[in-house]
Amino acid sequence: MITLQHYLVLSAILFTLGAVGVMFRRNLIVILMSLELMLNAVNLTFIAFSRYLGSVEGQVFVLFTMVVAAAEVAVGLAIAVAIFRQRGTININDINLMKW
Repeated sequence: MITLQHYLVLSAILFTLGAVGVMFRRNLIVILMSLELMLNAVNLTFIAFSRYLGSVEGQVFVLFTMVVAAAEVAVGLAIAVAIFRQRGTININDINLMKW
């Protein structure tokens, strides 16, 4: 039987993988994907606690979080495309928008 602890451990592993991806990767697309992984780990935690406590508030909060995450992805990809068109790369080390 799958318990609350199983969901929390899985969520912690996913969040850790996302945090490692954000800290150590230099590609903007990979960083955005790692941020989404971290958001999904938090969503999994909300769903697990919502199911454990028998309330719906966690699930409603996850719905709003998913809507905000979708908007964040759209804006992030638009920024990445604009930077790629201007600079020719999306490597974080090569991008310095303060210097022209």
